Amino acid sequence: MTFTQRYVALGDSFTEGVGDEDESRPNGVRGWADRVAEQLVLADDSWGYANLAIRGKKLHQVLNEQVDAAIALSPTLVTVYAGGNDILRPKVDIDAIVDAYDGGIAKLRSSGAAVLVFTGFDSGQSPVFGRTRGRTALYNELVREIVDKNDAVLVDYWRMKILQDERYWAVDRLHMSPAGHMLTAKKVLEVLRGTDAIDLPELEEQRSRNRVEQLRRDAQWAREYLGPWVSRRLRGVSSGDNLNPRYPELIQPPLPAR
Repeated sequence: MTFTQRYVALGDSFTEGVGDEDESRPNGVRGWADRVAEQLVLADDSWGYANLAIRGKKLHQVLNEQVDAAIALSPTLVTVYAGGNDILRPKVDIDAIVDAYDGGIAKLRSSGAAVLVFTGFDSGQSPVFGRTRGRTALYNELVREIVDKNDAVLVDYWRMKILQDERYWAVDRLHMSPAGHMLTAKKVLEVLRGTDAIDLPELEEQRSRNRVEQLRRDAQWAREYLGPWVSRRLRGVSSGDNLNPRYPELIQPPLPAR
């Protein structure tokens, strides 16, 4: 099938769709990028869609493994977010990674594609990941400079304060829940000045917890998610090892049942 408009999504777990489980789809996830593609096709069936993002990828891997592959698909629209996994490492040179990012965004723009870039999320309320807030703030300022320099489009994820609500996050507290992915898809389409028919789910009532309940909940999370995450980092392995891109070639995205 020939597509006159071609959307290619690049990045890590954020763009792959982790947290928005759907066993009927490649890698068992759906995510905001799929949801954006679905809405683009509903408005105009000339759109094709590819998703090259793989969980766990650091910025240099996204640039080295995905940018040329994306350009080979002759995209008219590219979305990209990279750097989050670098920021979470014990040591990172923010200036260096963003300088490399600048080169990748420039290369994508030189292909003729419109490029949409995200700032990082404000994790200030997280007792664990909140320690990286200063790094993310610096990263974001440099990303904004990249966007201006390359005439790209920005989704300011940092300023989406509604996502501070834990109900928009998966149980691992690192990836968005389906509701978070839906909200992000609506924001992306808003920035692209596209229409959407995404109905956000009604969130469950958030009950208060006493200190003992919260400590018990935090301990369970540390055992089931934080511990394995730290272990992978220490062993130099990634949750994305042995995974392939979900949609490496342009497809008409699977549309949700009405």
